[in-house]
Amino acid sequence: MKKSSFFLSLLFLLPSLKLSAQNTVTLNLNTAGAKETISRHIYGHFSEHLGRCIYDGFWVDENLNVPKQGRIRMDVVNALKKINVPNLRWPGGCFADEYHWRDGIGPREQRPKMVNTNWGGVTEDNSFGTHEFLELCGMLNCEPYIAGNVGSGTVEEMAKWVEYLNFDGVSPMANLRKQNGREKPWKVTLWGVGNESWGCGGNMTAEYYSDLYKRYATYARNYPGAELKKIASGASDWNTNWTEVMMKNVPANQMWGLSLHYYTIPTGKWGKKGSATQFDEKEYFNTMKNCLAMDEIVKRHAAVMDKYDPQKKVALVVDEWGVWTDVEPGTNPGFLYQQNTMRDALIAGTTLNIFNNHCDRVRVANLAQTVNVLQALILTEKEKMLLTPTYHVFDLYKAHMDAKLIPVQFTGPDYAAGEDKIPAVNASASIDSKGVVHISLVNIDPAKKVTVSSAIEGVKWSGVKGEIVTSAKFNDYNSFDTPNKVKSAAFNGARKNGNKLTVELPPLSVVMLELK
Repeated sequence: MKKSSFFLSLLFLLPSLKLSAQNTVTLNLNTAGAKETISRHIYGHFSEHLGRCIYDGFWVDENLNVPKQGRIRMDVVNALKKINVPNLRWPGGCFADEYHWRDGIGPREQRPKMVNTNWGGVTEDNSFGTHEFLELCGMLNCEPYIAGNVGSGTVEEMAKWVEYLNFDGVSPMANLRKQNGREKPWKVTLWGVGNESWGCGGNMTAEYYSDLYKRYATYARNYPGAELKKIASGASDWNTNWTEVMMKNVPANQMWGLSLHYYTIPTGKWGKKGSATQFDEKEYFNTMKNCLAMDEIVKRHAAVMDKYDPQKKVALVVDEWGVWTDVEPGTNPGFLYQQNTMRDALIAGTTLNIFNNHCDRVRVANLAQTVNVLQALILTEKEKMLLTPTYHVFDLYKAHMDAKLIPVQFTGPDYAAGEDKIPAVNASASIDSKGVVHISLVNIDPAKKVTVSSAIEGVKWSGVKGEIVTSAKFNDYNSFDTPNKVKSAAFNGARKNGNKLTVELPPLSVVMLELK
């Protein structure tokens, strides 16, 4: 495939019947603009000490009859390895600002217990700590992303944790690490300085936190071979003032990244968020509308960052995102256990397309959360394990990791509900190091298919293949009785005819196409 620039013009043609809105989509892809890299870290994940994510998720009872390495559950590990998890954020979340790392090292039987006051008031035995987490990351072949304790911790505590993890020499913390069985440092680089400092991480003002951040960041030292990518606790949702204060007060050389948290709430109301599985089309529409707001939220925060950092040195790190519903009936409300439907798959595909298209600023993101919590990839029940619809979308989208973004421009049909409407289709595209083009398409309309007709010029391609995640209903989900109701499958709706590509994009579908 030539590396010279080329244009792909794709026409999406909707059936002409019963259409009151525009019935074609023109999607232009220009590889002359394929300069920004879609960082693999956009596809990161988040595992907090919350509910059954760590304990009874990754870290199971030694008597549970499943394959294990120590107490780490291997069917979960193997499933995550398949999707090339690039980084894993730990130990929180809100839990990070009450976690004291030295309680989680040394002989497990000697570790003190603690009460998880944020999530369910349960007592934890600290058997899963620093060494166990980094062993898990080694199994996953992913980078650890550790969030340090600013809310209830000290500068000294964080500084010593960094030393324990990263110093290869003689020092009190390096010696302690060696006593605990680890000779060489792990060289952790992704480092969060607190979490949600405007809320559960200390209820601080932006002005106060910006000064406090600089103090903590100063003493979180760079050791040889382990230069920290320090990530400041950033804003929630639309609060661009927090971003403004941080960008104004903290020099770019002290802050590799600034975080952003945004959750898709089906009803838009935190008190009654809506069911994970029992919802009608009105609530489905509202959920997707709230999901699509991520694009504008990212744009607004990025615009503030551009004002102070036009060279885009500071990364926007969306290290908590996903759909947040009411918990499943009968479960602990503090455990945030929710089912995962075709709607979740569409949210995942749509959000990842948004992040891809903003990869000039968004360089890390973390779905909340990996196992048994919120928009999980994996659900477990004793020996049983299932992969959620969201998991299958991440499996499709791994093709975009570390590829060059092909900027896309298009207009298209709307999905309407009453007088309100949102775009029915969203997309992103990339070209990898071998010159292979990948196009990810999402059709959120529950009733109308999209016929894609495209003329491909300027590139040699011998064929197209694809994969799809789809289901008949937006609230279809995988249960332990029917674990494969929603899964990925070969997509046979794309074909080549000369230099033209034709695709039938079904309703409620996430599709990944490969042209080579």
